[in-house]
Amino acid sequence: MKKGIHPEDYRTVVFKDMTNEYTFLGRSTANSQETIKWEDGNEYPLIKLDISHKSHPFFTGVVQFVDTAGRIDKFNSRYARPKK
Repeated sequence: MKKGIHPEDYRTVVFKDMTNEYTFLGRSTANSQETIKWEDGNEYPLIKLDISHKSHPFFTGVVQFVDTAGRIDKFNSRYARPKK
């Protein structure tokens, strides 16, 4: 690895998956304005995630289907050529 390109200021933070409220403790250099009180009684910076291993379809095995048929019908009705 190249020297001097990795940050040195890692700190303990709480990551929170916003889709299912799952939280876990880890280390990061990401900035955060929010804090949260953890199970050990200490307060840590909070980093909100859109997806984690508890909500990602690859890890959960649950696939969320998108209503493509409804979207296609809506598109066709909006942009269809007028019938003669």
